[in-house]
Amino acid sequence: MPPSPEELKAALQQRFPTSSGHLSVALGQVTLEASRAGWPEMARMLRDEDPFAFEQLTDLCGVDYSTYGQSDWETNQSSTDGFSRGVGAGGTMPSWRGERFAVVYHLLSYRHNQRLRVRVFLAGDPPRVDSVVSIWNSADWFEREAFDLFGILFEGHPDLRRILTDYGFIGHPFRKDFPLEGNVEVRYDPDRKRVIYQPVTIENRVLVPRVIRVDERYEDARKSSGH
Repeated sequence: MPPSPEELKAALQQRFPTSSGHLSVALGQVTLEASRAGWPEMARMLRDEDPFAFEQLTDLCGVDYSTYGQSDWETNQSSTDGFSRGVGAGGTMPSWRGERFAVVYHLLSYRHNQRLRVRVFLAGDPPRVDSVVSIWNSADWFEREAFDLFGILFEGHPDLRRILTDYGFIGHPFRKDFPLEGNVEVRYDPDRKRVIYQPVTIENRVLVPRVIRVDERYEDARKSSGH
């Protein structure tokens, strides 16, 4: 039987006492917040030492917290009408006061059948963190994706190039300040007989959706009234 999340949390607290205040359990999974400076050595320990043995990096992604807690539509409370976004059931969400960028790692131990989420916050722009390709080789393309979409530099990566956007692409499309409509658009020019780039011609709009829900509790009364 695999260790429980609480048992894994206790083992992490014992092995990494300076990070004990940054451990949490949610939805049956442990999240560990690691410092950028100490992350490479901690990653190696998580891979090599028992009772961890996290041999596999299953996922890696970047996060931009710059608009965390904000809504596209001004609202201070949650709504049952579908007109709001970015608020919780209890009311407003708090504004984010930490570092703007983070890298989140999802680790898997086959030996102990357990998972761990590690989050490393990054300061500066461009944000930087050491590559873990030498520890988990599956990080190679994951780190290239986070570099491409968020502009996070993974120092020591063997081949840090864009992986999803086009050659010469400007900006990082998953950053919250990147325009939704983009900076340029691509079309085929029949006169030049090739694909060309041109300034974007669409206008960015934020639409407020109107959600119409049928409440079955009142359906019989509506039919009987003839409406």
